[in-house]
Amino acid sequence: MPATPLSRELGARDLTLFAIASIVGVRWIASAAHAGPGSILLWLLAALLFLIPLSIAVAHLTARDPGAGGMYLWSRRDFGQWHGFLCFWIYWMSTVVWFPSAAMFYASAAVFTLGPRFAPLANSRPYLIVASLAIIWVALGTNILGMKVGKWTENLGASATWLLGLALAVLAFRIWQRQGSATTFHLLPERNWDTVNFWSQIAFAFTGLELVSAMSEEVRDPRRTLPRAVFGAGALIALMYIAGTFAILALVPAANLDPQSGVFNAIAVGSIVLKIGVLGILAAILVTVGNAGGVGSTVAGIARVPFVVGVDRYLPEAFGKIHPKWKTPWVSILVQATVSGAILLGSQISETTRGAYQFLIDAGIILYFIPFLYMFAAVIKLAGRKDRNENPHAVLVPGGKLGVWVAGGLGFVVVLMGIFVSLVPPGDSSNKLGFELKLVGGTVASVLLGLILYWRGARAKQAEA
Repeated sequence: MPATPLSRELGARDLTLFAIASIVGVRWIASAAHAGPGSILLWLLAALLFLIPLSIAVAHLTARDPGAGGMYLWSRRDFGQWHGFLCFWIYWMSTVVWFPSAAMFYASAAVFTLGPRFAPLANSRPYLIVASLAIIWVALGTNILGMKVGKWTENLGASATWLLGLALAVLAFRIWQRQGSATTFHLLPERNWDTVNFWSQIAFAFTGLELVSAMSEEVRDPRRTLPRAVFGAGALIALMYIAGTFAILALVPAANLDPQSGVFNAIAVGSIVLKIGVLGILAAILVTVGNAGGVGSTVAGIARVPFVVGVDRYLPEAFGKIHPKWKTPWVSILVQATVSGAILLGSQISETTRGAYQFLIDAGIILYFIPFLYMFAAVIKLAGRKDRNENPHAVLVPGGKLGVWVAGGLGFVVVLMGIFVSLVPPGDSSNKLGFELKLVGGTVASVLLGLILYWRGARAKQAEA
């Protein structure tokens, strides 16, 4: 593949903060707390069975192929051109579902920075549309200017998320000293279909490390820096999720928590008890900055993938263009912003219900997880090669190549399980068969559309040869 003249602006600290900003989301902490104290065991299981194998897979595959493109490069190298394109396409499609909903969530959170008088804006459709579009374009705009500028959005976002987690922990500790925990903690989660479905969301909350690999051509000394950032970020992220869930449940019982605004519920309770009203506004500012960093880092990583596909000429040549001044894939970023904005506007046509919201989450998870099957299959194949030059970093894992093989196999099984449990409709779904048919039909349609686009691109590329 042709070399890409991207500017190397990222060090180990930048990349670690980039990964934290890409992955950690306060809405996942709130959802876990809403599910009850049993979700803490699910966090631990997901960290052990998914996050650790994911860290190993990303570190080793990136060490082998340290180029922009990530999973597209790995699946293309190990399974062929059309598999690579299909992996990219499904991965990109999953983000189309994620960006608009994330931007609306962040716009709603930003309202709390203005104080209680402006709280009704959180349910105002005109405000949410305008603010969400602004979040998308600001996050994307800083990345068009280059990682020298854009990295500060991600760095500030990760730092704000850390500060929010620390504030929650301190607040929970002070309240516990005064009046004890609001929740009686137990180890096992509730035994119902909602818990089964929620497992895939817990695993999904740990995804995002793969975006680190997409930035590899903008990293200084990537073969050394990437593995350090991946393993360091993974450990910190697991700690943040578990500690955050503990803190929220210590402040508010699970039954009283809203899965979207649970963080604010908890901080409001703490601020009332401690009589520190400014805590709510400070928390909203931290959430807003943290979420902006999350959007920016995800956009930055995702935009590099269609850029590489454009360089390979399976997408229009414009996708592979680098801005002459800022050295960024500006066309790819603008297309992402335009499509995300269109989906945001289209989502306003009809009202949403919990079933529809759950459908969007599960559809996004299924699409997002399919490329992970390619990634873990690629690391299994990497571990099985006899040529040691193909696997120079196996020593990163205890057991060498066997450890890499086990991590790949375990990750593959967990992802496959996550896809299947996402097909389980929520307990209060009125039409369970229709729910599943829409999920399967939407997934199949996305795959078919990707194959059609690949065949068109392949014919065009062959005609140019």
